[in-house]
Amino acid sequence: MGEGTTPAEAMLVGEQPGDREDVEGAPFVGPAGRMLDRGLADAGIDPARVYVTNVVKHFRYRASGKRRIHQKPDAVHVAACRPWLEAELALVRPRVLVCLGATAAQALVGRHVKVTQDRGRPLDSPLAEHVLATVHPSSLLRAPDEAARREAYAAFVADLRAVAALLGG
Repeated sequence: MGEGTTPAEAMLVGEQPGDREDVEGAPFVGPAGRMLDRGLADAGIDPARVYVTNVVKHFRYRASGKRRIHQKPDAVHVAACRPWLEAELALVRPRVLVCLGATAAQALVGRHVKVTQDRGRPLDSPLAEHVLATVHPSSLLRAPDEAARREAYAAFVADLRAVAALLGG
């Protein structure tokens, strides 16, 4: 399950726990979580106003020696975890819902959402007063070089600043 204030003004939803999150039993505590925390701080969003969770509640992976390599969840995993996500939405009652990445955006808003095209702007959904999509913070870690990472991070923070504006600071 997720973590944060309930109810919360904003709910950020990612794809699934990563290896570190699976081990620790908490969302966004690994490298992507540190990137998200940094982005929230740079956008001026107080973490106390936010609840974070994932669409899929388990870490899907393939073993490679001692390592566990991330595997994107299939629709069956998203559907199986949907009741937990709906329960979290009912508990959190966010005013602003932020989909982190394509899996979250498509699971919550619809298959038509394309994060690269729709990021940072309002999406039509009955799930919250305001719904937006942005990239998953793990994508920033996979940028090919430092210049690309800086550019991707700046765009991510710009999306989070749109969230901050909706929250009123």
